Amino acid sequence: MKKIIFLIFAACLVTFFPGKSLAQENKDADQRINELKSKIVELQGKENSLSREIGVVNTKIQLLSLNIEAKKSAINKLIIEAEQLTTEIERLEVLLNKRLELWLKRIPEAYKRHSLPQFGMLLFSQNFQEFLLRAKYLAAVQSEDMSVLRQLKATQSNFEERKKLREDKKVELEKLKAQLEIDVTEQEKQKRMKQGLLDQTRNSEATYQKLLAQALAERQALERALVEGVKVGPVKRGEPIALVGNSGYPGCSTGAHLHFEVRRGGVWTDPGGFLSAKSVTDEQNGGSATLGSGGWDWPLEDTIRLTQRYGQTPYSWRYAYSGGVHTGYDMVSTSSTVIKAPADGTLYSSSQACGSSSIIKIKYIEHGDSVSFYLHVQ
Repeated sequence: MKKIIFLIFAACLVTFFPGKSLAQENKDADQRINELKSKIVELQGKENSLSREIGVVNTKIQLLSLNIEAKKSAINKLIIEAEQLTTEIERLEVLLNKRLELWLKRIPEAYKRHSLPQFGMLLFSQNFQEFLLRAKYLAAVQSEDMSVLRQLKATQSNFEERKKLREDKKVELEKLKAQLEIDVTEQEKQKRMKQGLLDQTRNSEATYQKLLAQALAERQALERALVEGVKVGPVKRGEPIALVGNSGYPGCSTGAHLHFEVRRGGVWTDPGGFLSAKSVTDEQNGGSATLGSGGWDWPLEDTIRLTQRYGQTPYSWRYAYSGGVHTGYDMVSTSSTVIKAPADGTLYSSSQACGSSSIIKIKYIEHGDSVSFYLHVQ
């Protein structure tokens, strides 16, 4: 009863204080979303600068805010609709039970009437007029029986239909909640990226451009290594190939670590698709994480600290050449600096200038259709 009163009150508020229609609100939100998407495209087409980068991140945060509000609104609407359906289902269940009870009472009477043929009715009638009256009464009662049966079937059908609709609403609600959680997580990620960008550049355009240039220099060194690399020879899975280092400092490295990258068909790809499943310390996101879905060994021994993942990260804004994607895993081991071949292949070695005064040492292994890279080695 309280639910019904609340819903009636809510309907009255909409009637007397209509405001914008839901359709108009959705149209306005869609228009704003499209405007923000266009703004992102426009900003990405401009010359690379710190203000442009911050503008892109801010716009993505605004876009996610709109999506979050839209999903929250849709979730509230579904909750109200589900409550309305629950109230209606409860009412239909009461009605269904009453009609079923009525029909069960009429079944014995209907059986008695059907068991008495019209010839028997004629014998029990005083005259033909009484027979006609009895026949009309029987027809009326039978018609009423059919009406009750039809009402029972209609109520039962409506009851099942509303129950199914409510279940569909629940499924849709759970899907929206999951999507909302993804959007909220992504928004927090974008906020952290913005803060990281400001911290790393100290809000300085000169520092921003310098860090972009360093990342590009590392990329160029890697491309030259593919052309100029010296063949070392065959290497087996698990054999040592190098030591973790900091080569390339200060132009292309900020500390001792292994940058592990994999390319297939000349295109970089997520190393997790090649490496076997392993629990690592995830310093990028905090806590621990299990990564890997392939069959290769990891190049470092346990315990591995993953400082930067593949994809969009708090530092990946530097990699403008890849569209802001960090193209590998950055990692260190707490037990050993020895880098081992994750799979059989042919080993190559190269040393390349990285920036104006740094030399970066690179190893890579050809594994048929894929190549694994090991940067900053000693």
